Amino acid sequence: MTNDKTQSAGEGTVEAGVTASRTTLLRALTAAGGVAAVVSTFLAWTWTAEFPGDLTVYGYPGGLQLLTLVLGAATALFALAALDIRGLRWLTPAGSTVALRLLALGTFAVTWFTVIAIAVDLDGLVNLEPGGWVAALVTAAPVATTFLLPDDTRPIRRPQELPSWAHILIIAAVFALGLYVVNYGIQTDADHPEPFIGYLISVCFAATALTKAGLIARVSGLTAAYRSTTLIAALLTALVFPFVQDKSSYTELGVTIAIFATVALGLNIVVGLAGLLDLGYVAFLGVGAYTAALVSGSTASTLDVKFPFWAAVIAGAVVSLIFGVLIGAPTLRLRGDYLAIVTLGFGEIFRIAVSNLDGTSGPSVTNGPNGIPNIPPLEIFGFNFDDDHSFAGLSLDSNGNYYLLMLLVTILVVLVFSRAGNSRIGRAWVAIREDETAATAMGINGFRVKLIAFALGATLAGVAGTVWAHVQSTVVPEQYVFAGSVPPNSTFLLAAVILGGMGTIGGPLLGATLLFLIPKKLEFLQDYQLLAFGVALILLMRFRPEGIIPNRRQQLEYHETGQLDVPDDTRLQDSTVGVTKAEA
Repeated sequence: MTNDKTQSAGEGTVEAGVTASRTTLLRALTAAGGVAAVVSTFLAWTWTAEFPGDLTVYGYPGGLQLLTLVLGAATALFALAALDIRGLRWLTPAGSTVALRLLALGTFAVTWFTVIAIAVDLDGLVNLEPGGWVAALVTAAPVATTFLLPDDTRPIRRPQELPSWAHILIIAAVFALGLYVVNYGIQTDADHPEPFIGYLISVCFAATALTKAGLIARVSGLTAAYRSTTLIAALLTALVFPFVQDKSSYTELGVTIAIFATVALGLNIVVGLAGLLDLGYVAFLGVGAYTAALVSGSTASTLDVKFPFWAAVIAGAVVSLIFGVLIGAPTLRLRGDYLAIVTLGFGEIFRIAVSNLDGTSGPSVTNGPNGIPNIPPLEIFGFNFDDDHSFAGLSLDSNGNYYLLMLLVTILVVLVFSRAGNSRIGRAWVAIREDETAATAMGINGFRVKLIAFALGATLAGVAGTVWAHVQSTVVPEQYVFAGSVPPNSTFLLAAVILGGMGTIGGPLLGATLLFLIPKKLEFLQDYQLLAFGVALILLMRFRPEGIIPNRRQQLEYHETGQLDVPDDTRLQDSTVGVTKAEA
């Protein structure tokens, strides 16, 4: 019996050793495949520069080759981290196998997309140089080896303590990297969709891989521990944005994204915190825009007044607040689908009403379908926003001026949202959202609480609308529809909140950025934009229903504890450590 046990133990040890050796070999082959993918980007993939990015140069990666290079290098680094190479173990706090698979798949996907795009755009595979074939083959090898690796997913352990200055440098590096990634996507050539599609493929695979590796959770814990530093880094990153753009159109894109992100954050109060489904929210943006257009001295305005900007902002906010109360007071006693239908009706009534206030179908107020053009540029204390300005040797065009103004408005809205969400009324909103009957039984006046949320959300949309009117220099009814391929519209704003993550600050900001930037860069789809948009939302709701940046409560609602990106006990530890450090 003793000999049998000894023999069995020996066989188990041998089998474990063979398995470990096989795993080590597979990881080494994966690392070699990543290096080979990097080397392949220094070869020419096609013979003609007609394909965007100029992939004809030996020894100098360009265009989509850069994406293969980055993902291939990441695959090699994560494979080396899985081999316990000293100095790289921090890359995989939650395990390496799943992250390696995603990175290998991302490298393979973006490379093969490039190869196929070359063949389609240039009419045939004959336009591929040997480097293209080499890249296609070497990027397939890591995919095979990573799917043979055993799963090594593990709970995230508390990281090694580092000095405070090291943590601050890490946060600064993360924001600098984020700014570079965003700029890369914004500055892709709008005339050729291939670079941006490759960028989307790479970002999706890389972001998911970093999440599965535990790095995103590790960074989230770090930013929670150093909140002041994180806020300063975020503000500096946003301030730097207009100064690193080489085209005015890129800065204009940033202005529009900031406006829609701010409006989405206001809607997040209504939908994310209070749980009220508002399908006509874009009307409040229109109320603010039309109010500003009427009182800002436009030559087409039916009111013979000219308010300074600060007075126009107050007027837009107050009028939107009044409309919010007037619409909310009789309707907020409804719940669910009934409330959604009423708010949808309000949005359509607003658009139809301003289309008919032309002096023929109704009173002469909004010039009907023609709208109110020729809204004068903003001027605050002699600072004209339509003129170019220089600061410390750095120049700002009109779009940069409006971007910085919208950044101040966004900061204001973020402060209002965070203060309101953490207040007593904010906790009442969450209680109403979770169970209105139970909240009412606990003494919360549901109608009053919902009306405050509705009015506050309308006010914030009105403030953003005043800036939107001056940026566009005209307002027309067609800008404020329920759904359409061109934002703003109520569907776009609601999707931004749900996509980004309801009840969070960063969620709507990120959601609005993605939903505006992606269609803008994929205009070649034309009539198929809405189809692609719908398919993307369906996939997101299937695989991440809580949104890209979810709060803790929603993750628990949609997933079991074992399915979360970060184990439950680790999240609690990180949050406790974060509070301790922040207080210190």
